[in-house]
Order: sequence, then structure tokens, then C-alpha cells
Amino acid sequence: MFREFAKFLQEFNIVALAVGFVMGTASTSLVNSLVKDVLLPIATPLMGAESWREALWHIGPVTIAIGSFIAELFNFLILALIIFIIAKKLLKMETAKK
Repeated sequence: MFREFAKFLQEFNIVALAVGFVMGTASTSLVNSLVKDVLLPIATPLMGAESWREALWHIGPVTIAIGSFIAELFNFLILALIIFIIAKKLLKMETAKK
């Protein structure tokens, strides 16, 4: 049973998946800080609010918290770019091995 488990770990590269998960979690915190503490304070004057957290759009009776949305959009785009770059490098290394 131990051999089967070891083969499973090796075949599906579970250790690399676990390392990737931990690194992804750590990079998420880093990117959140970059966006909320560096990028959005710079963009605050463009949003027309004292703080990016207070940037709101009022469309009739509807209020949209555009500042929070922009923060999450920046987070997503930066993380997607990081994942794209890493995946591209890994695929290139994997192709070179073959």
C-alpha cells in the first residue's frame, strides 16, 4: 500500500502541486498589499475620492463601490500575469527536456 501511495504522489506530482499552492497563497497576500498599499493610493486622485476605498458611482438609486472593484481587478490581473509567466517558463523547460 505504501508503494502505491508513493507511486500516486510521484505520478501526479502532488509535492509540486502542494508547493505551488503554498506559493500561490503567499503571492496573493503580497499582491493584495501591492495593490491596496501602493497602486491604489497613487490612483486615488483619478477616482475623485479622498480614498480609493470611498470611490463610489451613483447611478440613480444604485451605488457601486468602484474602488473595491478596481482593487480586486488589479489583484486578479497581476496574479494572472504571474501565473502566465510561470506557466510559460515551466512549459518551455518541459519542452526542452523532451
